[in-house]
Parts: sequence; structure tokens; C-alpha cells
Amino acid sequence: MDKQQKKIISFFRLRRLILPILLGLGVATYLLIRNFDSAAFKDIDWVWQSYFYLFLAILMMVVRDLGYMYRLRVLTDGQISWRKSFDVIMLWEFSSAITPSIIGGSAIALYIVNKEGVSMGRTTAIVLITAFLDELFYIIMVPLIILMVGTQNLFTTEGEYVFLNTKFGTQGIFILGYIFILTLTLIIIYGVFLNPRGFKMILLTIFRLPILRKWRLKANETGNEIIITSRELKGKPFSFWVRAFGGTFFSWTGRFLVVNFLIMAFASGGDQLLIFARQLIMWVILLISPTPGGSGVAEFVFTGFLGEFIPTGLSAAIGLMWRLISYYPYLFIGVIILPTWLKRVYAKKDNLLKSEKD
Repeated sequence: MDKQQKKIISFFRLRRLILPILLGLGVATYLLIRNFDSAAFKDIDWVWQSYFYLFLAILMMVVRDLGYMYRLRVLTDGQISWRKSFDVIMLWEFSSAITPSIIGGSAIALYIVNKEGVSMGRTTAIVLITAFLDELFYIIMVPLIILMVGTQNLFTTEGEYVFLNTKFGTQGIFILGYIFILTLTLIIIYGVFLNPRGFKMILLTIFRLPILRKWRLKANETGNEIIITSRELKGKPFSFWVRAFGGTFFSWTGRFLVVNFLIMAFASGGDQLLIFARQLIMWVILLISPTPGGSGVAEFVFTGFLGEFIPTGLSAAIGLMWRLISYYPYLFIGVIILPTWLKRVYAKKDNLLKSEKD
């Protein structure tokens, strides 16, 4: 077993799995006990529409993953098969699920994609562009949603969040988050598509400052990655970007519709567009969550943002169901896939070395 293999196994150690499970289930249990209403559970009318919408909620997770798999195949020009794309996406989601949301699973994603036989240069480009496409979806959807639903009912008044020693409501956090995402995306556009070498020089100049000098080597590596990404994407046709963004659109739309269908399974009526829009605001809060995969935070903000659309006493239960469908499966699927994936990619490497010796 080489150093890389040991490192990836140590990243997925048991402690990383237990923490998000305990956090998520702990908060969910607390909310269930605090808001428990036996009458609300007795009043649930289990008709065929309930099961149908539950099925659609699960189906949306399939759409989400298929969208990610399709995008990966587009970005690799079909180098990774559908079967291997499934492994990559499941392990990518697995790493994101056990990593604080504010950090993400990009570092592990680099390792996973590269081990599928994709060159490191292209792997770097793929991971950076997936982040870019995700941010682009958000940047485009937010103005469209605001135009359709307005801002009057979009922001919940519940909850305050401390950032830079200042208290912000949900609207303030959303504005800060949106500005950050927009700024990050503009930086990527300038660095990757307009002037990669100029971006690297700017980066190195900034990190000459005494307070930042110790990270200058890392800044140099980032600049090189931007240049590699630009080179990999140079000359890609417009259809390439349409297909890649199409996969992104279906993935994120499927992710949000899970909640819509869950609520429809237990509550009649409700402004479904507003429910969808509220999730865009929720996503900013979860994006800056310090807990693995947003565990604990997600269960809490679900009730605050979407509780008004759910019968009294059921919001915590539906919130838990949402996480059981959209989060916890990746923990268990990842545990199942990881050993066989490691065996496959390292067996392929050993066979290649053996053939070279022969």
C-alpha cells in the first residue's frame, strides 16, 4: 500500500463518519422532541399521492446524480465510462458529506478523478470547472427567482448569524454570500478564460505581503493550476459548455425539488416556487457551515426556512426525512464503494507497471 492509498484511507476513517451522523441525528432528535405533536402524525392522510410524491423525491436524487455523472463525462470528453462515473460521483459526494461545507471535498475529488486515468492537468481543470458551473447556476438562478417571487416573502425573519463579529439576519447573510460567490466566479472567469498568466502574477504580488508570505508557495501552485485549466479548456466548442451547464442545471434542480416533493407528500397547497426559492437562501447558510456536510445546521435551518409550508408538528420529521434521502445515503454508499474502488484503481496501476516491465 503506497502513501497516497494510506492517505485516502485515513481521510475516510470511521471518526469522520460518526461525527456528521451524530450531529445530524442529534439535532433532528432534539427538534422532533421539542416540536412533537402526536395529533399531527395521526392526522396524516396516507393516500396514493403521498407515496407518489415520496417516490418523486427519491427520483430527484437519481436525477441529481445522473446530472453530475453526465457532466463528468462531458468534462472528460467521455474518457470516464458511466459505470466509473457513478463511482467517482458517489465518492466525491462521500468526501463532501464528511468534510465541513466551507471546505468542501475538492482535494479528494482531485485524487479520485486522477486515479480513473485522467491526467492531473485535466483533473485540475475538471474540479475547478465543476465549482465554476455550480456557482454559475446559483448566480443565474437567484435573479430569475427574485423576479418571479419578489423579496417580500423570500427571506425568513428567524435566526441571526454572526460573521466578522457582526450579527446578520438571513437577508444579510444571503447578500454577503451572493457577493462572495459572484466575486469568486468573476475571478475564475478572469483567471481561466481571460488572462491566466496575468492572474498568476497578481496572485504572487498579493502574496508578497509579509502577512501572506508564508502561503506564497501555495499561491504559486494555484496560479499554475489556473494556467493548466485554461490550456485544457482552450478551444472547447459552445456545445461543450451547453452540455456541461445542462448537467449542472438538472443536478441542482433535482436537488431542490426533493424538498418540494417531500412537502407535497404531506401538505396540500403551498407556494412551490417560493419553497424552491427559499432553498436558494438556505444553500448560502449551508455553504458556510463549519460542520461536515452541514450536519446539524441543515436540520435546524430547514425548520426555520420551510416550517411555514408544513403542517404544525411535522417540520422536524420532514426535515429528517429530507436528510435521510439527500445526505445519509452517500455516507453508506461511499463506505461500500471505497474498498472495491481502491482495489480496482490500484490493480489497474499494478497491471500497467507489470506490462511495462514485460
